Amino acid sequence: MLIGPPGAGKTAVGKALAKKLGISFVDSDKVVEEKSGKSISEIFITDGEPAFRKIEREVVMNLLENQDGVIALGGGAVMDQEVSDRIEPMARVVFLDVSISNAAPRVGFNRNRPLLLGNPRQQWIALMEKRRSTYESLAKARVSTDNKKPAQVVEEIVNELAL
Repeated sequence: MLIGPPGAGKTAVGKALAKKLGISFVDSDKVVEEKSGKSISEIFITDGEPAFRKIEREVVMNLLENQDGVIALGGGAVMDQEVSDRIEPMARVVFLDVSISNAAPRVGFNRNRPLLLGNPRQQWIALMEKRRSTYESLAKARVSTDNKKPAQVVEEIVNELAL
């Protein structure tokens, strides 16, 4: 399972890791969009963050129960107590860490990132200040994605977790 902030590369690394290991990959944000029939931005705008978090919790808990491959969680999913309680005992949780300078071009800060509206850099920093300790406490391994291609990150994950 991959956790981390927006721009850490969870989707790209997750796809590459799953391919290397010959297992399936799923991105919880994509499943939320498929289940709701709306983009995450649309959910935030039309239904609000609480509605998004409710759908996200249901999707993530279902994936944790039924998915055997690599799972990339949306950046805020781990902030839900039920989700973090379920993840805590898991052995293969990787925190993909990233600096603001590397996250900025990946996120673009102009795409559909509802929690990064307004001053996106400041919002991203605030999110990381709030979430970092949770990412660190749940992860069994921490891998920086700064200045690395997904394949390089995958190799570090494989080595860290002895996969």
